[in-house]
Amino acid sequence: MTPWTHLGTAVIPNNGGELELTQRDKEFSIHLKGVRGELMNSRMHSSELALSELGCAHVKNTENAKVLVGGMGMGFTLAAALKAITASSNVVVAELVPEVIEWNRGPLGECAGNPLNDSRVILHLGDVAELFKAKQPAFDAVLLDVDNGPEGFTHGDNNNLYSLESLSAIRQTLRPRGVLAVWSGWHDPKFTTHLKKAKFKVQTKTVRAHNGKGNRYTIYLAEKS
Repeated sequence: MTPWTHLGTAVIPNNGGELELTQRDKEFSIHLKGVRGELMNSRMHSSELALSELGCAHVKNTENAKVLVGGMGMGFTLAAALKAITASSNVVVAELVPEVIEWNRGPLGECAGNPLNDSRVILHLGDVAELFKAKQPAFDAVLLDVDNGPEGFTHGDNNNLYSLESLSAIRQTLRPRGVLAVWSGWHDPKFTTHLKKAKFKVQTKTVRAHNGKGNRYTIYLAEKS
């Protein structure tokens, strides 16, 4: 079997640990050093595509829509969001770790079709939470794929992103009937309750890791009703 080749490392701010990017043939992997298992693998991205497809379903025919993607990852969520929206619309992608952006501008970007090259993309290098501080209706959809879901472990501040106060701020950032879509590595009924307390109309979808197979993940769909 072809061995993995180390391509790069990146330090996550605020003592979040260190990411490592590796490659084997045409397969890429990102994992957190010192933690068992992968964070992302380029062969298994069906759930990332589903996040955008479900979260952007209501804006497919909307002109000048604006979507926010929290977490660049391997670019699959961004690519799917771009596919879902119209030519006059935009996607803001927020990424905390600069190296992840550079990896996606390099060989890793080919996995998702180099979505950063699309003129409809607006890049925000920094914490996605910064974009919710204005509390003004700016987005039709907010897609969050940060860590493993509502209880993030690679960046401690991500837990604050899903606090009731933060969820309320996100709701204010959404336009009427806007949707907050959250990817999670597991289903937690308490998070559904939390979203409802923030005055969202909530439903959940179970998706698989790769073409209907592999691990099951949860996508929370919270509508600003």
